[in-house]
Order: sequence, then structure tokens, then C-alpha cells
Amino acid sequence: MSLQAIADRRRFLALSIGGVSAFACSRTARAQLAPAPVRRRVTIDEHSVTSAVKIEVNARPLPSFDLRDRTHLRFGMLQYRSGVALTSSFPGFGGLSGIRLDASGERFLAVSDKGGWFTGRIAYSGREIAGLADVEAAPLLGPDGRPITDRGWYDSESLARDGDIVYVGLERVNQLLRYDFAKGGTGARGEIVPLPPAARRLPHNKGLEALVVVPKGLPLAGTLIALSERGLDANGNLLAFLIGGPAAGQFSIVRSNEFDVSDAVLLPSGDLLVLERKFSLFNGVGIRIRRLTLAQIAPGALVDGPAIFSADLGQEIDNLEGIDAHVTPEGETVLTLVSDDNFSMIQRTLLLQFTLME
Repeated sequence: MSLQAIADRRRFLALSIGGVSAFACSRTARAQLAPAPVRRRVTIDEHSVTSAVKIEVNARPLPSFDLRDRTHLRFGMLQYRSGVALTSSFPGFGGLSGIRLDASGERFLAVSDKGGWFTGRIAYSGREIAGLADVEAAPLLGPDGRPITDRGWYDSESLARDGDIVYVGLERVNQLLRYDFAKGGTGARGEIVPLPPAARRLPHNKGLEALVVVPKGLPLAGTLIALSERGLDANGNLLAFLIGGPAAGQFSIVRSNEFDVSDAVLLPSGDLLVLERKFSLFNGVGIRIRRLTLAQIAPGALVDGPAIFSADLGQEIDNLEGIDAHVTPEGETVLTLVSDDNFSMIQRTLLLQFTLME
């Protein structure tokens, strides 16, 4: 292993220690140490604004994903396309926990776990990510039109979109908000969506971590699938919920190797890709993606599926919390992953893309 790889491994070990501490402690305590979250009234250079603000985001290319072998491009069923590390002088930038792209893979909507929206465009140079453009930040608003952070609602961890309808899961308070972007875009007010009693009882720091809307033409069409980070059933498997749709209820996903859910995306084929991560003081950070079949999912079911991708300290990973997919004009399925830096100096906001190889 090269000296650079060893240095990166040490950095990731520090990340893992920080990550374990962060996930073990109160999110409220972390909020006191982190920069102020994005709010409706944001102060920038002593000027106060009361609506979405334009921000500049810088991108540093990541020419390879494997720190030990730059020629290594294939990782399980994924092939590395490109990636960037993102930074911004805007104090509220970071904590990205969910991302949704348009059909072209350019326009994006992202949510920060500190109660903020980010919108903009991924700029490409050929097939590689060049950076972000036209980026705006705005606060998530509650039913009263005020930032959700005003009522102590943080941990906006999960994101799903169905046309103009956007759902956001709030982990620490176990709430689900519905936004109609036809009524003001990121300025729309969130409406509280009732959750099943078991979802309301999820552990405050291990609650709803992934949301997926099932579109027309697939089994369970019209259902919102909600996966918990580490809410466990009586057998130690991961709790998940079917909200609305033709068959509302609860099911479980087999938990293995101490991985927890961090996000999910539904492919047009009906395959559900679940992004998972784990932290260990001894082994550092691990990331994997499992493939589940939508046809398996039903109230009371226990579902499982193979891992199609895994990464560790030898790759350009961080606290990956968001995943989405789009199909290129050439017919390639591209997965986009984003990381939550927890507003920590030792973590990074990464934007990575891979081609799903069949």
C-alpha cells in the first residue's frame, strides 16, 4: 500500500472514530458544535435574507476510486465513472443525507440533516462530473411556514420524490413531511403524514433513513416504502414500512454483518438498491449496496438480497448517505452517491458516480 493510501487509511480511521461518537451521542449535542443550520433567515456577511440564497460550491476531482490501484475501475457490479469532493464557504453547506436527480441526471434536489434544501445542477465534462452549478440553499418549512429547526426538528435524513410531491423523513422526532413543490418549490410548507405506530416508536437516532415512492406499472404502485436505519424487529432484522398504496403494512429486511441502512433507490426494473454502511473502531468504515426485489416485499415479509458493491478504507469513501439512479441516452444506468460530512473537519462531502454493470 502506498504512503498516500496509508495516510488516507489513517484519516478514515479518524473518520470512523468520529462517526461512531457522532452516532452514539445526541444529535442535539452535535448541533451545538456544528455550524448553524440553514434557516429561512440566513446571515451572510452581516446581510440577512429571507428566501432561498444562491451559493457557490467548489469541486475537486477524484480521478480514481481505488486509493491503492488507480487503474482499478470495477467494484462488484459497479464501474467507477467519476467523482468530486465538494466544499463551500457557505456555513450551512454539508450534512447531505439524500439526493434525487431528474431523468437526465443533471438537476438535483438534496436535503441536509440540519433542515436545509439544496438545489442545483450537476455540470459534466463529457461523462465525468465537473462540479455543481446554480446551487441554492433554503430551509425546510413546517406546516406553520417557519423553518422546521425553529421547533427543534433536525435530522432530515431521508428523501423521496414523485413528480412535484416530495417526502422528507425526520429521524430524531420520527416525523414524515410531505411537500407539494407546485406550491412554491423549496418554499412550500410541509404537511405531516401520519406514520404507523411502530414507525413512531423507532429509536430517535436510528429512525427513517430511506424513502422510495413506487411508480405506476410496478408492484405496490403508489406506495411509499420507508426503511429504518436500525430499528430492529424481535429477530434483530431491520424494520421497514409500506405507507399508503394497495397494501400498507410492515416488513423486515435481513440485517447482516452489522450494516445499517443509509438510503435506497428503486430502479425501473423493480430492483430496490439499498445503500448500507457500518462503523467500527477497529475496522473503520464499510459501505455496501444490496439488491432486493420489489416482488418480495409485502406486509409481514422478511426480504434479503445479495451485495452488488462494497468499499472500505482503501477506496474514496466517506459517510455515504444518499443514492439515486438515472439512465443515460446510451442506456447506461448511473448511480449517484453523496456523503454526509456531519459538518466535521475530518469528513468530506463526496459526489460519486458509477455505472451499474449487468
